[in-house]
Amino acid sequence: MSVQHVGVIGAGIVGLAVARRITEVYPGTQITVLEKEDRPAVHQTGHNSGVVHAGLYYTPGSLKATLCRRGVGLLQEYTQEKKLPYDECGKLVVAINDAEVAGLKKIQEKAAKNGVPDVAWLDNVGLREIEPYAAGVAALHSPRTAITDYVAITDAYADDVRAAGGSIEFNFPVDGITQYNNKVQVKSNGRTMVFDRLVVCAGLQSDKVATWAGDDAGPAIVPFRGEYFQLLPERTHMVKGLIYPVPNPDYPFLGVHYTKRVHGGVDLGPNAVLAFAREGYTNGTFKASELFETLKWPGFRKLAAQHWKMGANEMAGSLSKRLYVKFAQQYVPEIQAGDLVKAQAGVRAQAVDRDGSLVDDFRISKLDKVMAVRNAPSPAATSSMAIAEYITDELRDLMVTK
Repeated sequence: MSVQHVGVIGAGIVGLAVARRITEVYPGTQITVLEKEDRPAVHQTGHNSGVVHAGLYYTPGSLKATLCRRGVGLLQEYTQEKKLPYDECGKLVVAINDAEVAGLKKIQEKAAKNGVPDVAWLDNVGLREIEPYAAGVAALHSPRTAITDYVAITDAYADDVRAAGGSIEFNFPVDGITQYNNKVQVKSNGRTMVFDRLVVCAGLQSDKVATWAGDDAGPAIVPFRGEYFQLLPERTHMVKGLIYPVPNPDYPFLGVHYTKRVHGGVDLGPNAVLAFAREGYTNGTFKASELFETLKWPGFRKLAAQHWKMGANEMAGSLSKRLYVKFAQQYVPEIQAGDLVKAQAGVRAQAVDRDGSLVDDFRISKLDKVMAVRNAPSPAATSSMAIAEYITDELRDLMVTK
């Protein structure tokens, strides 16, 4: 007998993509999405830079690499079908000195293995033909890297779920999960809902919710705030597309970069500083209990001990606009502090293992009748439809009652 009722926790882009895919693969199955906010895409999805990643950086053969490349094609087709914005503005990954050239070549090798199309190596003259105001000794050009509107895409996923007969329960903050008698009970402020199967896509709260379903404490989510500036309108002509640094291979963060936005404007950022709350979008947002959870996690303490210098540099950039601009001027030297205004910050749900290692790849747990997305950082938005395919395939053996 087919399963009758499947729940999905989280109405971000991944949760709604999963719900949508289940309605496609298992028509007639009742789908209910549970969301603690009053609308979709409030947190990581709603603070996303809008970049559709081509798959340049990811380890060949990893879930990130595989699902990103699959996801790009699916997403482009979907935006065309729904008449949503999709602009292949292109990306430059820039080596600012000779010491970074070796790292740039490694990215080129990964891009080739991942099947990223049309990637070209440029010298300092060639990169300025693409981005006249940029500086560097060499660059990789990915002309197929795009920008889009992920909130609009998430809203479209939600419409698809409803059109297929599914429902979205807003203002439903989950505070407990119990598995019993081949069922899954989800609690929220005294209310309960019972499902045959459950998928957890809880973003910044993913570790907490997964442990309620019986998963391990690790990896734990450590929230890192990414702070952005925005170029004044009269200065946006200085950036034609996306200008990125050669990332430090020891970190999942890409560093400060320039991002053209699909509805106009250019963002500069983000940095990566420890947030004092799971949803700590400002310096003043502080929740003692959540900060204590972060500090007591053994993996965080090991991470901090190993990488405190990097953390100090990121914090310095957060506190000093002058220093932040100094980082940015390495790539576009004519940028000045007066060209920038503060923009919306985001918070990255960075999973950290007990040994202090930063979880880089997507990670998904199976917990009897529950599947939990434990780590889905960038390029999760790009990969959302491919992640949904993967989860739905993994769910297949749970979708028939034994």
